This record gives sequence, C-alpha cells and structure tokens, in this order.
Amino acid sequence: MPDVKFCGLTRPEDAAFASDVGAAYVGAVFAGGPRNVAPEQAAKVFARVAPDVRRVAVVGADFRLVLPDILRVVRPDVVQLHGDPVVRDVRDARALGAPSVWAAVRVEGTTLPAAAADLMGEADALLLDARVAGRLGGTGTALPWPALAVAVATIRFGGTLVLAGGLTPANVADAIAALNPDVLDVSSGVERAPGVKDHELMVQFADAARVRPDE
Repeated sequence: MPDVKFCGLTRPEDAAFASDVGAAYVGAVFAGGPRNVAPEQAAKVFARVAPDVRRVAVVGADFRLVLPDILRVVRPDVVQLHGDPVVRDVRDARALGAPSVWAAVRVEGTTLPAAAADLMGEADALLLDARVAGRLGGTGTALPWPALAVAVATIRFGGTLVLAGGLTPANVADAIAALNPDVLDVSSGVERAPGVKDHELMVQFADAARVRPDE
C-alpha cells in the first residue's frame, strides 16, 4: 500500500493530525501561492509531527536562493523541486545539502515530459502533477491516470513514484489501481480552504489509501 503525504500544511494542528492518522510525509510550500509559508512558520508546523514522519520542503525554481535558509531553519528530510526541474537542479539541491530530493514533473495530456526519464534515474523520487498555467501545484486538477500507465511503466524501473494532482478520498483508489504509486501526495483534496485542512477528509483519504484494489 502506498504511503500518504499531506502537503500544503500551514497550521501545526493539521500537521499533528496528519501524524496521528498515519501519514508518512508532511509537506510545507516555499514556492509561492496561497499555501506558502516562511521557514520559521514551517518549523513550528513540523514541530507537531512524530519523529518518524518525514518533513518535505516544496521549493520552486529559485531554490538556490531560498534552500540554504530552509535547510537551516526547517531541517527537512526531503526537498521537493517544482518549477520544471532538470537533472542539474537535482544535483545542485544535493550540493546545497538536501538529504533527499524529489523532482516534480507537470503532465499535460497523456504524455510525460521529456525530462521525466532522466529525473527518475537521478532523483530519489519522481513526482507527477498536473500542469496548470500559472500554478506550480495544489490546483485540484487530476491526471488521466489509466492513460498514463504505459508511459509511466516505461520509465519506472524500480524508481520511486509519487503521485499528486487532484487526489481526493473519492478517487484515490482509482489512482492507485492505475499507477500503483509509492506515495500519494494530497493537498487541496482534503481542504476546507487553501492551507486549512479538513480533518474528516484527511481521515477518509488515509482510509481510502489503505484499501487494497481487490477489497
């Protein structure tokens, strides 16, 4: 069964609840948008999660400028690169001190970006999200999971796959059945407002992610 990551956290109580319902990862956004937080705020948010829950810092194309401060203040376990990263970006994030690097690729239609295969081989995980003009993530737009299955299989080769993009308690079982991801990354699908999580939806999502396809 895939791990669950609750992302776009802005409140300590939501991070604590994510930990309580069995999340393997919690994420804070440093790449702009309505869920953006400062490093000091993220440190307070992450302070409420259990020690075995891994903390993810979501950064954009300016990560070379902001990552040193994030690493110092937040001490994340994972740095998630958005903004259409390439292999050099993954290497540069590691050189800056990122302990683990996920590379996010934004998918439009049923074709994976050309960089996806190289990033799957270089990064610690490849994250698939929907491409929406002017937005890096958290859009609530779902990917066409069954139509992507063949393309994903051709680049996976044992690599870690993180699936984002429009996941909700109602559709997460379909996403699992289609792509069998290692990690499910949800943000807007469990919110009452941007950055404000709905705890009942979080429970529903975690429960749905644990149901095997044949159950």
